[in-house]
Amino acid sequence: MSVLDQLRAELGDRVDTSAAALDEARADKSGHRASAAPLAVVHAEAVEHVQATLRIASATGTPVVTRGAGTGLAGAANAGGGEIALSVRRMTRILEVSPDDLLAVVEPGILNADLNAQLAPHGLWWAPDPASRAISTVGGNIATGAGGLLCAKYGVVRDAVLGLDVVLADGRLIRMGHRSVKGVTGLDVTSLMIGSEGTLGVIVGATLKLRRLTPGDVCTIAATFPTVRDAAAGSSAVTAAGIQPAIMELMDATSLAAAHALLALPAPTPGASQLTIQTDGPAARTEADAVAEVLRTAGGTVVTTYDREEGERLLAIRRAMHPAMESLGTALIEDVSVPRSQMVAMFDEIARVEREHGVEIPTVAHAGDGNLHPNFIFEGTEVPQAIWDAADDLFRAAIRLGGTLTGEHGIGLLKRRWLADELGDDQWRLQRDIARVFDPAGILNPGKVFER
Repeated sequence: MSVLDQLRAELGDRVDTSAAALDEARADKSGHRASAAPLAVVHAEAVEHVQATLRIASATGTPVVTRGAGTGLAGAANAGGGEIALSVRRMTRILEVSPDDLLAVVEPGILNADLNAQLAPHGLWWAPDPASRAISTVGGNIATGAGGLLCAKYGVVRDAVLGLDVVLADGRLIRMGHRSVKGVTGLDVTSLMIGSEGTLGVIVGATLKLRRLTPGDVCTIAATFPTVRDAAAGSSAVTAAGIQPAIMELMDATSLAAAHALLALPAPTPGASQLTIQTDGPAARTEADAVAEVLRTAGGTVVTTYDREEGERLLAIRRAMHPAMESLGTALIEDVSVPRSQMVAMFDEIARVEREHGVEIPTVAHAGDGNLHPNFIFEGTEVPQAIWDAADDLFRAAIRLGGTLTGEHGIGLLKRRWLADELGDDQWRLQRDIARVFDPAGILNPGKVFER
């Protein structure tokens, strides 16, 4: 029997070979597409469907690419010729909510925003808040090590996962991690799985660390500055003042103007960049007033609102970044992080790369934690070599400043050529060898993260 016949015998109509499904599985939001369509898309609805798929794949040596909502930005979930696209998007159940233990057990396909909508009646929430929260899955957030707008105060996905249920390449199900607040038995395999981008196993369940809904006000400050360098210096001044906002987002002039145009808002002042900052909790108003004063002293034109709905309208400008970039042309949406003290220096490097390579790089940043998203805009569907040359220069600049290639999007397919530059040869080999322990035959997401 062929691989396809075996899949159909085990999984029936969950095996999808329609042209539309195969084409969709070739791409994610990075703009990259696999050169050929996969063999099939398996729509898993339960753990046993994932196990059956991997047992067949393991026995036949067939590569498997796990997919959630396909919102990734590094090409990690793109399935190509001869591969099985294993979709866990239909696995959307919340299996348990324990307010006393501040945890929930969920399946991987549930959307981030849907999870929090269902947790709210319990007075709880899951803190990871990627800008794509309305369309990205919890499993995808975990697999990529996603971050988002609230990281500076509430941490990243790694800080909000207690345990994982994972199906290994040969179909075995293992449960790792714990339900208790503390747990240091053996090696921390849960943390190893977070951000592994489908190369170590398939996440089929997650025990999440929750928080109680934050009491008090939510206040929002929008401050415009004459240049992006001034805005970055303003964000550093807030950090230096010892104030801890929940959100601190920076948009340069090009990205701000594009978002305003997309949302049909009045055009911002030409050349102006903007910081959007939120404070929350019992001291939100006091902190917002302190932030506003710091930003005025730093040269910003400041508007403050204590109204939650008005604050969300201001933040909607930042959340519109991805579609706004797409309105400018084809966008290679990138992701580097530097120490917060190097934010101004990194924006200087972006300006240098623009100048020396003759490219435009609209940039937004999670300014509270030093995570920048430079966007390389070009025409057509293939990334031109000139864009890769500019990206290469920018990535190496981030590393020189003590930073990293990716803060939250992952390595996937698009950044694997730079991985050893950051890790060094010895650590690169060590990480690749660890992946081989989990997946000796190399069938899980081959060619992603590591070139094996």
